[in-house]
Amino acid sequence: MNPLADALITPLASQNDTVLIRHDHKEISGIDLYLLTSQIANVLTDIGVEPGHRVAMQTEKTVEALALYLGCLRAGALFLPLNTAYTPAEMEYFIGNAEPTLVVCDPKSEAALSEFTKPRGIELLTLDSFGKGSLHDKTLKAGTTFTNVARAPDDLAAILYTSGTTGRSKGAMLSHENLLSNANSLCEAWHFSSDDTLLHSLPIFHVHGLFVAINVLMKAQGKIIFLPKFNVDQILEFLPKATSMMGVPTFYTRLLSEDRFTQNLTKHMRLFISGSAPLLSETHRTFELRTGHRILERYGMTETTMNTSNPYDGERRAGTVGLPLPRVEARITDEKTGETLKSNQTGILEVRGPNVFKGYWRMPEKTKNEFRNDGFFITGDIAQIDAEGYVTIVGRAKDLIISGGYNVYPKEIEIQIDVLEGVMESAVIGAPHPDFGEAVIAVVVCAKGKITTAEKIQSALKVNLANFKCPKAIFFLEGLPRNTMGKVQKNELRKQYEKTFHKI
Repeated sequence: MNPLADALITPLASQNDTVLIRHDHKEISGIDLYLLTSQIANVLTDIGVEPGHRVAMQTEKTVEALALYLGCLRAGALFLPLNTAYTPAEMEYFIGNAEPTLVVCDPKSEAALSEFTKPRGIELLTLDSFGKGSLHDKTLKAGTTFTNVARAPDDLAAILYTSGTTGRSKGAMLSHENLLSNANSLCEAWHFSSDDTLLHSLPIFHVHGLFVAINVLMKAQGKIIFLPKFNVDQILEFLPKATSMMGVPTFYTRLLSEDRFTQNLTKHMRLFISGSAPLLSETHRTFELRTGHRILERYGMTETTMNTSNPYDGERRAGTVGLPLPRVEARITDEKTGETLKSNQTGILEVRGPNVFKGYWRMPEKTKNEFRNDGFFITGDIAQIDAEGYVTIVGRAKDLIISGGYNVYPKEIEIQIDVLEGVMESAVIGAPHPDFGEAVIAVVVCAKGKITTAEKIQSALKVNLANFKCPKAIFFLEGLPRNTMGKVQKNELRKQYEKTFHKI
């Protein structure tokens, strides 16, 4: 038994129909993809990768890169996808921490990475943006027959490193059961079937693009339009061939900026899903007016994959991330006491279910501190759950501002700013202040072709917010700093404005 390989990959062996459509319109059948995973699994075992060994990958998104992930599952190895933006110095940390048997990288990075893989005796192979390289060369010579290595549900399938915005990245250990249970829950919640074709332009080094999008469609035995990255022209070209799309908020705002993106172009679509970062209410409204579709927003994290989702059938509430998924429990607790709070009270979101990870790689104390005795994982997100069970994320615990002894939740202020005339979006942070400990700062991006002033924003906020919540300073930027998945990097903003009140 190999839970993930049996569920996701084995069905491909008898599938002559197309399962992947590349950006150049080349179609790949199920059996062709299956044979490719067999070849890669044989390469892995030939170079000494054993069950439980780690295989790290830092490459561009290609069919061959996807097949490497699937080959790792079949060989019983742990897959370690790494952001293509990581520098060699950052890669040295991940490689030193994970101690992989194999690293697969872009040929451009080979020389730099070999400086610390070679002394450690780590095999280094290459894979470029066209799927060529030393891994491909070995694959061509490998056999096409491979028997899946036996794995138990609790055996690890992958390690994904967190973003590391508050310190060194931590490796979240995800088991076969974690990933398969989530794929099953999402197929059920989002009604995915073999009739679906997913438009896929997300990266595959992230939970969203790999363990949500790929796993769900493979479990449903649907098709995937596999684009290297988000490109508006390609999205508009392939949209008529799709039934569903998963994206981050920036995907949808970019589409809305195109006059070519019309209701007629989306009339055959079944579902648009957004995640990885909050979707502005304005984007919700504009998208629905333009297309007739209401985007389905959900919530997950590296350590748990998906936890909640707005319903497929039922009210999709803008500003919320919906209800707990099947077999997932959620509760709100007091950060200091751990006491479970009542409906609509603000506290720390905790979750429990088969999707929750096994802990942090080689960090037993950190793992222990992040779990309650009853098995609930402390997410670190500040949230509310209303009487109907809808979850609203208020912010990250690390983003909480304590000003003059009062708790200030940035999301509350951002909501008020974002609805103001002339504003596209905002980010609220705290900065050191000699009197208040921390003071509230708002960083605002004006809507295209519009302007506003700090004075206008301040005046509007004072009508609806207590004085201690109102920003002590307001700055304007052309755009907020974001990571690859569209999340606002508030740590960068905090660094940029940390000395705002330094001379007071």
